Amino acid sequence: MPNPTEMCPVHYRVEVAHLHAHLFRVTLTVAQPAALQRVSLPVWIPGSYLVREFSKNLQHLQARQGKRTLPLQQLDKNTWEVAAQPGKPLVLVCEVYANDASVRTAWLDATRGFFNGTSLFLRVHGQEHTAHGLELVAAPAIAHWSVATGLTATKVDTAGFGHYQADHYDELVDCPVELGTFWSGAFKACGVPHRFVVAGAPPSFDGARLLADTKAICEAEIRFWHSANGDGKRPGKPPHKNYLFMLNAVDDGYGGLEHGNSTVLVCNRRDLPRLPDAEAKKPDGSTKRSDAPVKRSEGYTTLLGLICHEYFHTWNVKRLRPAEFARYAYDAEQYTPLLWFFEGFTSYYDDLLLRRAGLLDNAHYLKLLNKTINQVQQTPGRFVQSVAQASMDAWVKYYRQDENTPNATVSYYTKGALVALCFDLTLRGQGQTTLDEVMRALWQRCQAGPMREADFAEVLADLAGRSFDAEIQAWVHGTADLPLKDLLAGHGVAVHEDPAQLAQRLGLRVAEAQGVQVKVVLRGGAAEQAGMAAGDEWLGVETAEGGWRMAKLDDLLLYLGTTRQCTALVARDKRLLRLPLTLPTGASTTTWRLSTENARAVTAWLEPGKT
Repeated sequence: MPNPTEMCPVHYRVEVAHLHAHLFRVTLTVAQPAALQRVSLPVWIPGSYLVREFSKNLQHLQARQGKRTLPLQQLDKNTWEVAAQPGKPLVLVCEVYANDASVRTAWLDATRGFFNGTSLFLRVHGQEHTAHGLELVAAPAIAHWSVATGLTATKVDTAGFGHYQADHYDELVDCPVELGTFWSGAFKACGVPHRFVVAGAPPSFDGARLLADTKAICEAEIRFWHSANGDGKRPGKPPHKNYLFMLNAVDDGYGGLEHGNSTVLVCNRRDLPRLPDAEAKKPDGSTKRSDAPVKRSEGYTTLLGLICHEYFHTWNVKRLRPAEFARYAYDAEQYTPLLWFFEGFTSYYDDLLLRRAGLLDNAHYLKLLNKTINQVQQTPGRFVQSVAQASMDAWVKYYRQDENTPNATVSYYTKGALVALCFDLTLRGQGQTTLDEVMRALWQRCQAGPMREADFAEVLADLAGRSFDAEIQAWVHGTADLPLKDLLAGHGVAVHEDPAQLAQRLGLRVAEAQGVQVKVVLRGGAAEQAGMAAGDEWLGVETAEGGWRMAKLDDLLLYLGTTRQCTALVARDKRLLRLPLTLPTGASTTTWRLSTENARAVTAWLEPGKT
């Protein structure tokens, strides 16, 4: 076999520079450099819309040709230029600090290594479309580790260390790498090999159960996208030849990031499925195998929803993608007004496909939908920004949240999911088509490539037999509340309005670890009218009968009784303030509670073909 290094014009070698200092060493070899060769490190990673300045972790960058050291000129925060001799390999070496346990960057310590290529790999300007090679070196300190990555292996050992190849830079940085002594399991979904690796799992972890549930999710999604007639019985071929799930279980964490043939996930290790008791005691003291059905905890159900969400992105955003993302621009923000579709519609289908995979029942699905509805209903920012505007502002608002975020914007995830719900229920109510068919038609129309809002509008009109321009304008570009009640009622779901919790009635979000700390003051609420501000410590309350110290927010009702007017005692910047507060009536703010009114209609929506 030819030397893999010689096969790729651009080649990277990754090794441990200093395990306890969290340093990777990266050696980049450019076989045919330009006379003035520029290189740059990305400032963001696709799928996470925030400039994260990955170059802040790069150090000791040096360049050489043969034995000659070449000077590097830094052009800006993440770009360098070197005068090189054409026709002679150019070698650049640097170290990268890796101490971020998120899914977006890189990590290295004595127990685990992980990296995204956007954090480690300098982009060679002018050669992004050539083949890129990667060599992972098994240093003595990590010789007992294994490797997991979606990259194509060309020559690796049994642990996975060795040589890999990508067709171009985009593919290279779209295949993160997991290193360590992780748990590993495998399955096939509709004939496609899938692997699941878990780092940080406790001894109680039930890997077989995670594999079985994930397989059900993957098969449901493959059938969703590739069943021409919608029955799911004969799915076509998915776009990926194999797939890798990489999960890091930690004490406290949650998140995921999609890639073309893999995903990186983080969860609380307490939310992993646990091995059932192998035996249960009989009355006579002997033991028997338990045949009781396995229950899924809320945390584990949330993890399955995350898996479902990120796997759906294999189609919706990684291949069927915004036209603005036809080519990624790694050096600056890359805007699209379509995150309501690519993230929001994915959020609609993540729970819905859990239901269709048999991992939820109707009641549990409605409970999850109920939570999403209340999250949006309790966000004043929904009247300020449309989901299209929120998509554009993801770079400065969604990923940079502060105490004013709920008042200034709306989540394109949650409201986008409700927009998808409205389109789906409207289409089903008309009886012509469904959102499922619209998604599959978009996949075909755009040839799994760039998509614009006009494509969505035209497919809706083609399949439904009428224009949906008014709905798109109102639901996507408008700020009025969505017609959820009527649409849900038309599909067998009753909506009940219950009095809101005290914090929501007051227009507050608080923390109560040590007293009552005001985190958010919602626009138009009683707390704002009283003059409260984020950062205040709510110490107590005064009425005509006297004053009381508050340890938690519910103490307010204990001390007020039927009184609606009082004086709130708060501390702000070490000053004590007395603020006049009027409690709103119980009916002024409500939360929604969904229930099944017509089981047949609900099943027709949630499980097509089962009625």
